[in-house]
Formats: sequence, C-alpha cells, structure tokens
Amino acid sequence: MATVKGDVHDIGKNIVGVVLQCNNFDVIDMGVMVPAQKILDTAREEKVDIIGLSGLITPSLEEMSHVAAEMQRQGFDVPLLIGGATTSRAHTAVKIEPQYDAGPVVWVKDASRAVGVAQKLISPGLKEKYAAEIRDEYTELRKSLAGRKKRVEWLTLEEARDNRPVIDWSAYEPVRPRALDPEWQPPAGVQRLQPYGPDSVLLRLDDYDLREVSRYIDWTPFFHAWQLHAAYPRILDDEVVGAEARKLFEDGQRMLERMIDEQWVRLRGVVGLFPANAVDDDDIEIYRDAARRKVLKRLHHLRQQVQRRRGSPSHSLADFVAPKESGVADWMGAFAVSAGGEVDARAKAYEAAHDDYHSILLKSLADRLAEAFAEALHRRVRRDFWGYVPDEDLDNEALIRERYRGIRPAPGYPACPEHTEKGLLWELIDPVRNADMTLTESYAMLPVSAVSGWYFAHPESRYFGLGQVNRDQVEDYARRKGWSIEEAERWLAPNLGYDPAQTEAAPPTARTA
Repeated sequence: MATVKGDVHDIGKNIVGVVLQCNNFDVIDMGVMVPAQKILDTAREEKVDIIGLSGLITPSLEEMSHVAAEMQRQGFDVPLLIGGATTSRAHTAVKIEPQYDAGPVVWVKDASRAVGVAQKLISPGLKEKYAAEIRDEYTELRKSLAGRKKRVEWLTLEEARDNRPVIDWSAYEPVRPRALDPEWQPPAGVQRLQPYGPDSVLLRLDDYDLREVSRYIDWTPFFHAWQLHAAYPRILDDEVVGAEARKLFEDGQRMLERMIDEQWVRLRGVVGLFPANAVDDDDIEIYRDAARRKVLKRLHHLRQQVQRRRGSPSHSLADFVAPKESGVADWMGAFAVSAGGEVDARAKAYEAAHDDYHSILLKSLADRLAEAFAEALHRRVRRDFWGYVPDEDLDNEALIRERYRGIRPAPGYPACPEHTEKGLLWELIDPVRNADMTLTESYAMLPVSAVSGWYFAHPESRYFGLGQVNRDQVEDYARRKGWSIEEAERWLAPNLGYDPAQTEAAPPTARTA
C-alpha cells in the first residue's frame, strides 16, 4: 500500500493497514509521496498479491490512473485497490479501471470493506467470480454515467457569466482592515509585517495558544476519520458504534491534554489582507497599493456552468469581490496555518514501538487542531484583524454550521478545485518563511495537518460546488493561466464535463442539449 506521488495524507491508509494486519494479511506500507515505479518495483520484489493506492487531494486521482496504466504496460496482473477521500466508485470505473484490464480494479469505500474485498481477491474459489462481477458493475456504471452526461444541460461560458448573482455594489461599503491602521496593536504572539507597503499587511502567528484553539474543534470529522459515521455528540450514544466511539473519544481527550500540557504541537500561521477587485468576469486582482495601480497577483476562478434551476445564479468566487469598474475599493484575504511538523517525529516513534493506534490517534488529533486553528483564526480576522463584524458573538456550534459572515474557501476544494492556485497563495503570503509550510509537486501541504485558503467578507459570499465545466470554459481558463489546453484538462480532470479524448466537447448550450 502507498499514498501516491505528490500526496502526503495517510491516516485512512494506515487504518486500512491495521485492519488488514489484524486479519492475517502481511501489509507492506510504503508511506506517502511514493512514485509509481517504486510501488511497482516493490510489488515485484515482494511478490505481492494485491496493490493498494491511497490519496486525498484531487491530483492524486490522475496519479492513480498513471499507476494503473503502468501496471498494464509492465505486464502486471494482480488486483489494484483504490481508496481515499477524493476517490469514488464512479471515478474508478471511468478513469482508472480502463487503464488496467489485466487484473481487477476495485474501489474500497472505507476500512470496514477492505478485509472482505481483499479476502475475495486472494481466494481461488472467489476471485474470478468477484472480479467478473466488479468488471460488469463498472461497465454498466460507465454506460449509465455516459448517458447521464449526454442529458446534462449546459450554459455557454458567456451565458453562465450573464447568470452571475446580482449584487448592488453601489450599496456596499467595504471595511478597510483594522490591521492596516498604524495605531492598531497586534495581540501577543502576532507579528505585523508590511512587505508590500502600508496598504497591505501580513500577520505572522507563532506558537498560537493550543488550549484556546482546542475549544474550536469539530469532533464529527475526528470520528469519521476512524470510520465511525455519525455526528458528535450523538455518536457517543449510538446503538451500534456508541461504545467504540466513547472509548475513542476518551483516548483522544487524554492524548489532547498531553499535547497541550507538554506542547507536542506548535501552531503556526500567516494571514494576509490586501486591496482587491474582480476583473474580466472571473479573475481577481490583488494590489500592492490602495490606489490599485500595481498588481501583486492575479487569481483565476471558475464558474458553475451546468444549467441551474430557474432563478439560481451561476457562481464564481470572483462574484464576491467588487468589480474594478464599479469604483468600489474592495479587500480580500489569504491564510495558511498548520499544526506543526513535530507530529511526524512523534508519530514515527509510536510506529517504531509498533503502536499504530496512538500514531493514528495523534495524526487525527493534529488534523483537528489545524482545522480548529483555521476556524479560530477566521473568527479573529472577522472580529479584529479585518474587523468587518467586530461585535460577532457566535458559539462553537454556530461556527461549525458556518453561520458567520464571510467565507474561507480553500484551493483544491469544491468552490475552487484547481490546485495550482495554491501556488499563487504561497507566493502572496509566503508560508514557507512565515509559517514553515511548503507544497509538494501536486500542491499538497506540508506539514500534513494544515489548512489554507482565501478570505471573502461580502455578506452574500457563500460556499458552493463548482461541478463540471465544459470545453469553452476550459479553453478560457487555459488562456487566462497561460497554459496549453492539455495542461488545463490535466489539472481540471475531476471537473471536466466532456471526454478530452473525443474531438467534440459536450453540447455547448442548454438550448441544444
């Protein structure tokens, strides 16, 4: 098993490995960021019965397809298992299985399914029948998805832009960030930097208060990481998994207290607040000066293009920043935070002592702390650093339900799924220097327990899923990014509403769909 090249996430993979080992499987865990050839060379050397690939970020989907194609080219015939948060049965059927027909390719939803799938694939009396069932299932799924895709009603990019949300910018007065005021004093542990001049600011945070951040933890994803699927606190009394959930929660609370008391983790982060305006429909310019004369960065966003139900707008994140032609001097933010690289060394120490449980527990708690840090920091930005809602008073439940004003979408996630924009964020606020955070070649963040994204303050800003995009928008995006169409299709692969191998894209308009 391996997390594929460019990806650093391994909690789910490690849980699968533990479950398989408890059922008498010999698991060779190759770790994270493993190149395709290294996986295949090891598989040959060890004469493995099954290869398992894991990944979290969307570029990993393309890397998994590449591994499958290499298995075909190099004459492998062992089963290939696919797993990870961004994987799906549909993607496996459409993108990965067609690359490798010598052995069955099986998507494994979670750790609870891994043993049953693996046992079937190594049992002489079950393997052929099971493999045939999977192939038939994926063939039917591809046909079904192809038929569904033909029924999608598309807007042209121009029509989608005409269908943007209607915002009265003349009635909106953006708030100039308080942190730009020379008399504003940063709180303890926050350093104010102004590398671009007096009209923008970076706030560097080091050793942020762990106990304060722990109060912002959303515990539901913690249980999900352990394949216990119910909401906290209800899960603690669940008839099926309640006992296991309570034990896990107690263990997690004990370790969290040690992490805080003994300072196992350093919380680091950086926030940037800048003059900004939307330009050319779906781009945002970030400026060096309040007069908007010098552009620091130009951000590129995508717009929902599938026909919406009547009255529903087609969103782009650029809609939530005032257009430059409106004359409204708007602002925007960026951030990156992490729960520190110290976690890796301590987790490896647990693993060296053959204590996989506490290694996984530590990593899952570090992930929760990073997310909680992002939540706590966003609240502070809204109330103080930017200060556009200084009187906000929301409890943790309201924060989890996102009842605050403004959003913090992350590059690589539903509203802005194209990961290379994270590189622009890194250039803008320099998390390498300011928070000791780096990016892999596939734009995964290191340390692993990390969060980054953009800040939007407009009252009508909201989260949304981009969905699929058509060829005309991909061509436009490639032009804006300075890419070839092939490069744009590679980075946008999970969101393509057409098959790049075909010469014609999906029907261009809703009227001709």
